[in-house]
Amino acid sequence: MSTYLKSENHQTRYSITLIDEAVECICNKGCRQVRLDILHIENNHYELFPKEIRDLNVLEQKKVLKELQDIMAAYNDTCQL
Repeated sequence: MSTYLKSENHQTRYSITLIDEAVECICNKGCRQVRLDILHIENNHYELFPKEIRDLNVLEQKKVLKELQDIMAAYNDTCQL
């Protein structure tokens, strides 16, 4: 399932998957919260999962986790809990 958004000039349409939307929303929370969300997902603390992934299926949740891990890998230890 995809959501379609028009660009500001209304000439181009972008498709944003639910996974991309979830990743973007989670990342907007800031570095420390992203690391905390990753820990909750890795440790299967379902009650603490970020709201952005609660309605996704397990495969989609794993994809979000992988993308978050990849993004945070670029920061190394500059952003810790």
